[in-house]
Amino acid sequence: MVKPQHVSVVIPAHNEARTIGAVVSRLRQAHPELAEIIVVDDGSSDQTAAAAQVAGATVVRHQATHGYGASIKSGIRTAQGVFILTLDGDGQHQVTDLTKFFELSEHVDLAAGRRVRWLHSAPWRLPGKWLLRRLSSYLVQQRIPDLNCGLRLYRREAILRYLPLCSDGYSFTGTSLVLFLHRGYRVTFVPVDVQPNSSQGRVTVRTGFDVFLLLLRMATLLDPLRVFVPLSAVIALLGIAWGAPYVVAGRGISVGALLLLLTSLLLFAVGLLSDQIAQLRKERL
Repeated sequence: MVKPQHVSVVIPAHNEARTIGAVVSRLRQAHPELAEIIVVDDGSSDQTAAAAQVAGATVVRHQATHGYGASIKSGIRTAQGVFILTLDGDGQHQVTDLTKFFELSEHVDLAAGRRVRWLHSAPWRLPGKWLLRRLSSYLVQQRIPDLNCGLRLYRREAILRYLPLCSDGYSFTGTSLVLFLHRGYRVTFVPVDVQPNSSQGRVTVRTGFDVFLLLLRMATLLDPLRVFVPLSAVIALLGIAWGAPYVVAGRGISVGALLLLLTSLLLFAVGLLSDQIAQLRKERL
């Protein structure tokens, strides 16, 4: 069982003066034995830092806005606990759900929240979230029920190793989960409830595109062949389908089919090269 006195809570906050005080107060009332509560004020223009201090949290301040992931990184590096519990500062997470994390085995490396509400995001974001989750599941070869829930319990020693690979933006949660699953850490998913929050307006189409690009980078870092080999095979099949009628008719092979086949070979070669580079980087990790 995870002991609360070994847990440091890290709350990234940007312009959350309206809610951060209540979030910290509820945490202290429900779990006074927590090792520490750290609020990372990410360049807020309101009184977020002051409200957090009044409520009894330790405040780490960024002079400028660096991003959600950068705030979590600062909090993790500051924290002293064996485990790091992250949650959002807008009040969307329920304090009652924290007990589920404390009841887990102390041998867990990452416990990720799994939101039980089907409609926990704006409807227009659901297709993109589904695509990112499917891509991540394909990469780690197992189903991921929730990629981006901010309520997490990390073993500090484990997450510290991978902070340089994690994004400074909203995709910190997704990429850290993919890393832990791919590297074979002990990961479990915990059902949690969330309330509608004010931060969803900050997540734009550009944010989703950045997450998609970052996951592609993660794919080339962790398992490039799972990306390049299927892509190479699809292009090769297109080339064969294009060139077959010409060959059957005795007209040789078309230029378009030849270009597709050459592209397929090049992608396969790049995949092999990327895989060798990825293996070398894994050894360094």
